[in-house]
Amino acid sequence: MQRRRLGSTGPEVSAVGLGCMGMSDLYGPADETEAIATIHAALDAGIDWLDTGDFYGMGHNEMLIRRALTGRRRDDVTLSVKFGALRDPSGGWTGVDGRKAAVKNFATYSLRRLGTDHIDIYRLARVDPKVPIEETVGAIAELVQAGYVRHIGLSEAGSETIRRAHGVHPITDLQIEYSLMSRGIETSILPTCRELGISISAYGVLGRGLLSGHWSKDRALPPTDYRRYSPRFSGENLERNLALVDALRAVAEAKGASVAQVAIAWALSRGEEIVPLVGARRRDRLSEALGALELKLDESDLARIEAAVPPDAAAGERYPAMAMAHLDSERG
Repeated sequence: MQRRRLGSTGPEVSAVGLGCMGMSDLYGPADETEAIATIHAALDAGIDWLDTGDFYGMGHNEMLIRRALTGRRRDDVTLSVKFGALRDPSGGWTGVDGRKAAVKNFATYSLRRLGTDHIDIYRLARVDPKVPIEETVGAIAELVQAGYVRHIGLSEAGSETIRRAHGVHPITDLQIEYSLMSRGIETSILPTCRELGISISAYGVLGRGLLSGHWSKDRALPPTDYRRYSPRFSGENLERNLALVDALRAVAEAKGASVAQVAIAWALSRGEEIVPLVGARRRDRLSEALGALELKLDESDLARIEAAVPPDAAAGERYPAMAMAHLDSERG
């Protein structure tokens, strides 16, 4: 397994991580037995970085990971946990809480659900507009001093917020959407992170399935699948986006690879500070994703990829309007 370091102060991890959200929430029903088997397959393949959130299935995802790690050496795995998103009993979203007391409360519950004495990387899922980022990061820093957290990350934060947070405590990585269809970070956020020695843990590298090469416009989605409400999966936007995927498929076929492998390999090619998170829920999808690590892209390949999916070519915002309004990263 290829390795990359998270930031100038963070741990060394596998060149791709496993995002576990879909095993519990937001992408419709998932098979728990297959999910655990997929985590085991990832670990056996050398993926040692698992990403979760305490609000994924309202704690279910953390408990799933705990079961999957039973019998494994804790120090062989890097656990990244997001916190702060507030849910209601119906699964709805009611805000975010980055207060000092809330930080420590969330961490306490996560430690118990995960069955561990420490979290490797702890991060606020969305910047709380009511709480200065210095207060939130300061609270996590106290958890670092106490030994409950090893490193501090951020999620969907803009450049100014990143600088303010980094001034309180070194930030290991910024978790943010980054893919051929979502390249907004390249203007300001990515240069800021490079300047400060902060890595990018890129989620959505397959565009939530659009760039997997397995999506079709006739695919039926269950009511619990978030993509039913995503602008990029709706109406004419979906047709335009699938046309981009078809153009990318031609590039992939010329390389003897799948669309997903090309999309992941492109993300890996953007720099050693980029570490993609792959949201595989099944072993076959994980195996396909791992093939990207063997795919070598030269300058001519990259040029063809960018011609197939130019910057800003994706149709539709990456989140519904209400969710976009909560993204500090969209403010620069």
